[in-house]
Amino acid sequence: MSGILQSLQGREARRFGAGEFIIRQGETTEQLYFLIEGVVEVLKDDVRVAAAQQPGQVFGEMAVLLRVPHTASVRAVKPCSFYIVEQPREFLKSSTTLCVHVCELLAMRLDALNKYLVDVKHQYDGHDHLGMVDEELEALLHRQPSSRVRPKDSTVSHGQLPD
Repeated sequence: MSGILQSLQGREARRFGAGEFIIRQGETTEQLYFLIEGVVEVLKDDVRVAAAQQPGQVFGEMAVLLRVPHTASVRAVKPCSFYIVEQPREFLKSSTTLCVHVCELLAMRLDALNKYLVDVKHQYDGHDHLGMVDEELEALLHRQPSSRVRPKDSTVSHGQLPD
């Protein structure tokens, strides 16, 4: 991760004290936050869903990539500092290394979520309400945002993959 932080040197760095919010769910900052040092917690609807302390972790990427307000809050557990990236979409387009870094972090989070969901399915196997869990998971996996427009050169045709 040190290479990622080295590539961000010279950008604005901001310190936050214990208990301070870096990001608030529902707000729009249009910034990416790369953790330099410290410990933070991620809160979704005021429920702690994760903690992070690894330098180079990025926050705010979902809001940036989906063009929506922040989907969770990030709060300092211990004093911490972040590199702040303004105009993040342009920044990611201009830096392949950092774009791939963000993609890798998102892929790791998705993989962890998938493993968790499989574990939940195993725990509830044989229970009547497992069907509801399956339906919800299926809906989440195949949900497409209504605002997304399929590119003309798409290989997908009417929901079917090409032969």
